[in-house]
Amino acid sequence: MSCCGNGKRILTQEPQTYPGTVRVDRAMYSAALFQYTGNSRLTVVGSGTKTVYQFNGRGSRVVVNGRDVASLARVPLLVRV
Repeated sequence: MSCCGNGKRILTQEPQTYPGTVRVDRAMYSAALFQYTGNSRLTVVGSGTKTVYQFNGRGSRVVVNGRDVASLARVPLLVRV
C-alpha cells in the first residue's frame, strides 16, 4: 500500500499566520550577561519581566532575561559583556 505523502507536506509547511499577528523571533529574547562598573551596590528591576537584579559591587556580573536586556542596557554603569 502506498502513502499519499500528506503527512510530510504538513510538516514542511510554514506556520499559519493570521492578519494582525506579529511573528516574534526567539533570538530577540536571548539572555545576556551584564557587569556593574560602579563602586556600591545596585538593584535594578527589568521592565519586561519585573525581575529584580542585584549587583553587589564593582565587577559583579548577572545573567539577565532577554526581555529585560533593553531596559538594563539603558542603566548607567551597567555594561553588557
